[in-house]
Amino acid sequence: MAYEKPITVKEAITSIQNQEFILPAIQREFVWNTRQIELLFDSILRDYPISTFLFWKVKAEDVEKFKFYRFLSFYHQRDKKHNDPAELSGEKDRYAILDGQQRLTSLYIGLKGSYAYKLNRYNWKSDHAFPKRQLYINLMKESDDTDLHYDLRFLSEDELIAFQENHSKKFHWFKMNRILEFEDFPDIFKYISDHGLMDTSRFSHDQTKFASDTLSKIFQYFNQKELINFYLEKSDELDKVLHIFIRVNSGGTKLSYSDLLLSIATAQWKEKDAREIIHKFVDHINSIDPGYNFSKDLVLKSCLVLSDLKDIKFKVDNFSSENMSKIEKDWDEIAKAIDLAIQLVSMFGFSDKTLTSYNALISIAYFIKKNKLGDEILHSSAHSQNRKKIKEWLIRALLKRVFGGTPDNLYPTYRNLISESPGIFPLEQIIEKYKGTNKSLSFDDETIELLLDTQYGSAFAYMVLSLIYPLNHNYKYHQDHIHPKKFFNARELSKFGITDHEKIDKYLESFNTLGNLQLIQETQNLEKNAKPFEHWLKENYNEAEIINYKNLHLIPDDSALSLDDFINFYNKRRSIIKERISKILQLDPSENKEINKQDEEIVEEELN
Repeated sequence: MAYEKPITVKEAITSIQNQEFILPAIQREFVWNTRQIELLFDSILRDYPISTFLFWKVKAEDVEKFKFYRFLSFYHQRDKKHNDPAELSGEKDRYAILDGQQRLTSLYIGLKGSYAYKLNRYNWKSDHAFPKRQLYINLMKESDDTDLHYDLRFLSEDELIAFQENHSKKFHWFKMNRILEFEDFPDIFKYISDHGLMDTSRFSHDQTKFASDTLSKIFQYFNQKELINFYLEKSDELDKVLHIFIRVNSGGTKLSYSDLLLSIATAQWKEKDAREIIHKFVDHINSIDPGYNFSKDLVLKSCLVLSDLKDIKFKVDNFSSENMSKIEKDWDEIAKAIDLAIQLVSMFGFSDKTLTSYNALISIAYFIKKNKLGDEILHSSAHSQNRKKIKEWLIRALLKRVFGGTPDNLYPTYRNLISESPGIFPLEQIIEKYKGTNKSLSFDDETIELLLDTQYGSAFAYMVLSLIYPLNHNYKYHQDHIHPKKFFNARELSKFGITDHEKIDKYLESFNTLGNLQLIQETQNLEKNAKPFEHWLKENYNEAEIINYKNLHLIPDDSALSLDDFINFYNKRRSIIKERISKILQLDPSENKEINKQDEEIVEEELN
């Protein structure tokens, strides 16, 4: 490996544009944010070192042997995060980037492209949430940011206009990509003159000097100074290149381990492009209603588990060519099983917020793949018991957080139990297997008491409620207060004649927990609109329907529904819910008390 003559940033940008600099399939995707890019540009202008780079020279005759990608120039957080395949001929040598992709992509975006990230106040699906931003530098003064000397910012057109209208004397935003158009220093003086930056009637001496010095420095550091120092690896042996890549990228936090493993899988698959397929698949499963935030980690772990590999830990040795060949062969079945598992838990009403452990999906997917199930697991009456068992298992597992931490030791046992129970999800066998351990799915009285104190809005509250409701999975359900929360403050309660301080405290302690919570269809929740519960019920239901409503929502028949009788209503309903949960979860008083203590601590942590 040789240390080569350095090149300028401008030369590097030109090489990226011409696809002379490319990205090997083993590289991860671009992950830097705008702040990191701004800091990189600031470091360059302050003459700070930006570290060396590592390039791999790919001979013209070898270009078609490997998979390569183009650099990303226009990054969009929702619509454009993936690199396009490079369009290469075998006519000339290329240089694949083994170390330095994030820095080079940042330079390319800052000098040739744009960056669009989501604004907080907009919905993810709105195009207005992602304004296109380009990198600018203020030529009038230093940055007020203590981490930056130069005021570098990614600005949208609207932000730029606002600056021009309101702060015309404090800011002159120079678009960084214009520097590549400058051929020599006279171009700098022409820009300063054309934009009136030497006009002392408008700007102070310090401002005009700062503008001149800064623009000159930008030209010098990006167009003239040879800042890109790099080593060049010339080997055409993929194994050697792969080991070099692992060595330089697996230390520290430069590269997540799943990125590295996906890179290795991509290099090992023969017929399919692992990187492209898995990224597209992740995008697909995240789009399953109501929307999720899965990462490739889940998919890669699922590949190891669902392919029945003995060792399913995230380590390089498990991504051997033999294992990758098996995963590639099984990919279509793996993807279908994961897809169906996610659809199934979505039917159960889980969302990104309430599905507190994505890892729990892997066992469901394994059951589906092992039994060669298709869409029938979602709707067929023949699988109604399986759906019931899977839902109960999932809720138990999430409530007990058995998939927290590193659950690798669970998967082999779950695979065995599923294999030993063909066609039937082994809920009872799993409960029995882990009874008395720290992965127990059993509950005791004290743990359920704590669950009943779960607060509105929490994932635990939704799980417990969904356990006791016979939900129609064609509808979306909301957590909802039976007695609306708007009435639970001293002023509102006084309107109902409730003025005793101790009684008010009891109201406020209770209203936000399970005794006053229900699951209700989305449309009903909107119609309810914080009306007193007793009035809303009579306005919307006849006498027979009210009886059905009470039965569905476990509302006690022998308590009044007016707010002044809330404590009595709350205590009775809480007891009914506890009885129902206890029956479903089949309380086991023999459970090890030390384990129960751990369970209680877990639940306690979730209550607030």
